[in-house]
Amino acid sequence: MTKPILVFCTVPDSGIANRISEALIQKKLAACVSWGEPIQSVYRWQGSVEKATEWNLTIKTVSEKYSEVEKTILSIHPYDVPEIISVPILNGLGPYLKWMNDEIRLES
Repeated sequence: MTKPILVFCTVPDSGIANRISEALIQKKLAACVSWGEPIQSVYRWQGSVEKATEWNLTIKTVSEKYSEVEKTILSIHPYDVPEIISVPILNGLGPYLKWMNDEIRLES
């Protein structure tokens, strides 16, 4: 049984968002990647308060593919330390979760 998760990742622009999204879908590492309007982020980096316009990716995948998702993101992402975090999907519409599972290649 697969364990569905959401992976969140912020990126600096829509071009990077698109490249990561397409790579994950083409490799069948995610069933869907959603992103839209930019968000404003405020954070501390190397002792200074920074502000940035970023795009937030919501990646629908399964925990069994997390390491490959992370590796793919890191191969494209320009940040030294990008936000890549996952949270479990504890409940969801059965047909949607089945569709997610069907779209992600799981090797036996």
